Amino acid sequence: MMGRDEFVAKRSARWQELETLLVDKELHRLPPVTISRIAALYRAICADLMRARSLGVGSDITGHLDVLAGRAHNVLYAPRPYRLRAIWELVVFGFPRAFRANWRFNALAGALFYLPLLVGLLGALNSSEFAEGILPRGMLQGMAEAYSKGFTDGRATGADAAMAGFYVHNNVGIAFRCFATGILLGFGSMFFLVYNGLVIGTVLGHVIHVGHGANILTFICGHGPFELNAIVISGAAGLQMGYALVDSRGESRVASLRRAAPDLFAQISGAAIMLLIAALIEGFWSPSSLPPVVKWVFAAVMSVVVLLYLLLVGRRPAPKRKAAVKQRRHDAGDAPLSSRGGPPSARGSLPPGSVPPGSMPPPSFRTPERTS
Repeated sequence: MMGRDEFVAKRSARWQELETLLVDKELHRLPPVTISRIAALYRAICADLMRARSLGVGSDITGHLDVLAGRAHNVLYAPRPYRLRAIWELVVFGFPRAFRANWRFNALAGALFYLPLLVGLLGALNSSEFAEGILPRGMLQGMAEAYSKGFTDGRATGADAAMAGFYVHNNVGIAFRCFATGILLGFGSMFFLVYNGLVIGTVLGHVIHVGHGANILTFICGHGPFELNAIVISGAAGLQMGYALVDSRGESRVASLRRAAPDLFAQISGAAIMLLIAALIEGFWSPSSLPPVVKWVFAAVMSVVVLLYLLLVGRRPAPKRKAAVKQRRHDAGDAPLSSRGGPPSARGSLPPGSVPPGSMPPPSFRTPERTS
């Protein structure tokens, strides 16, 4: 049986090394080789703790190892810190790239939304009976009255902020239903895309039919490029989620959803930002007393901006980002195998008693593997 002194002598060097590395708790700021080294030492400390308990070397040693393993666990498995730069990276890279990568779902969602919108628009333009077959007569009359006077005098003082809040709540609710119901194998997203497109087209067609078309079109032209396209993108994300459940590529459905999660998150976050912009425009700009020609020029500019953003932005990584990636790869390539956590046969320089990366820690420290 190994004695207490021999046990501590063989392993104390890596205990001290891990304590030194844990001084900096911001793991995401450390180089990759250091993170790999901390992970390897954590696994070794877990093995030492299990061995110390079985040998009965003393509560002071097991207590010290227990605390050390807990500290390492908390550093390695802590959630990623909130970074303002992450929002910038989402807007400039993540969202437009995810949109283009899943263009088939966005094209399908666009067809499911805009074709019913066109049907509702043309049907309500030609027949009041058609519009009343889609929506209650009272709702149609209320919409017509709301746009009967136009916005030459603007909106009442103090009402803009309240209406902006209402638009945020309403628009986010529509987009959320288009996305979340995609869990029903995509059929829920299909339904809400068709339904909302048909309702919006019917309202628009009916208001134009009763003679207030200029008012409603001037009102919606500014925020429409953001709001309508955000609804389509939300529905496309729902369709992608449903497809990931149908075609799991040989994985479990949970694993398939996990694989699609980064693109889903990027698209939903981007759509939420677009809806926020739409709500601000709808609450403060659209009902203003500015001349209609100014609103239409603004709408044209915003339409071009949204189109160019989704199609062109983020195609190339920023130079600083490329340089950082290249430097990390260079550092990882120059690091010794013992620091990079290479295969067991290549890590002969680890202190005696180390365990290979694939070994599992004791039950008291086992946690599910985190995913990005």
